[in-house]
Amino acid sequence: MNTKAKQIILKTKKQVFGALSGNNISALHGEGFEFAELREYAYGDDVRKIDWKTTAKQGGKPYVKIYHEERQLNVVISTMLSGSTYFGTDIIKKDFMIEIMALLGYSAVRNKDLFSHLLYADDFYYYSKPAKKIFAVNKEIERAVEFDVIGKPANYPGWIEELNKRVRKKSLLFLIADFVGDINLSLLAKKHDLFVIMVRDFFIDNPKPLGEIRLVDPGYLHEFVGNVDEGTIKIYKEELIKNDKTLMKHLQKIGARFLKIYTHQDPFIELIKRMR
Repeated sequence: MNTKAKQIILKTKKQVFGALSGNNISALHGEGFEFAELREYAYGDDVRKIDWKTTAKQGGKPYVKIYHEERQLNVVISTMLSGSTYFGTDIIKKDFMIEIMALLGYSAVRNKDLFSHLLYADDFYYYSKPAKKIFAVNKEIERAVEFDVIGKPANYPGWIEELNKRVRKKSLLFLIADFVGDINLSLLAKKHDLFVIMVRDFFIDNPKPLGEIRLVDPGYLHEFVGNVDEGTIKIYKEELIKNDKTLMKHLQKIGARFLKIYTHQDPFIELIKRMR
C-alpha cells in the first residue's frame, strides 16, 4: 500500500474510532429506532423497554414500547480531485481532501451506514459500490491517493451531471472541492441531503505579491510568466470573493449545509464543530 495512504488511514481511523461517543460526526445519524406502539409486557421482553408511566396508569400492569428499526443512511462522498488540488503550503489540498473523505467514510462505517465514494476531475473516474466495511474506506483512500491530478482541470457541470445520473437513492451527499467556478447544485439539493465542503489553502485566499514569476496551471498545464504585484493581487482577490459570495448565496437558497475549511486546520475538529 502507498505510504501516504497508510498515513491517512492510521490518522483518520484513530480519530474516528478512538474518539469518545460524544465526539462523533453527528450529521451521520446511523441506524435508529422509530416508536411504533405500546403493548402489554410478555415473558422475554427487555425490561428496559417498560414504559413506567403507562404501567402506573394501567394499575401496575406492565407495558413496553415497541420500535421499528429505521433504514440505514446512504452516505455518498464525492471528491473533485482536479489539478488545482496539487498545491499546498501546509499540506497538499488533494491529501487534505482525502483526509476529509476518510473521516466521513469511517464515521459512516462506525455508524453502520452505507458508504460509497465518487471520484471526479475533468471526467468521471470511479464510483464505488455501497459498503459498510472498513476495508471499503481503506480502498477508496488508496485509490484517491494514487490518482494523478496533473493535467485534469475541474469540470463542475460534468461532475454535477454525473452525480445526478449515478446517485439515484436519496442520500446524505458530501461534495468536497475547492469550488472555484460557476456551480449549480439545485437539482442535487432537491434529491439529497446536501453538505458542501470547500477546501482552500490560506495562501490561495490571501496571496502575497510575488514579483516577476513563472507559474504553470496544474490543471490546464498553461504557463504564466509575469509580474504578480499588488494590483494583480487586488483584482484576483476581488474575483475570488465574488465567487465565494455567489456560491454562499446559492447554497443558502437551496438549503444546503456548508463548511469552508483551510488546510492548516484540523479537519476532524472542524467537521465536529460544524456538524453539531
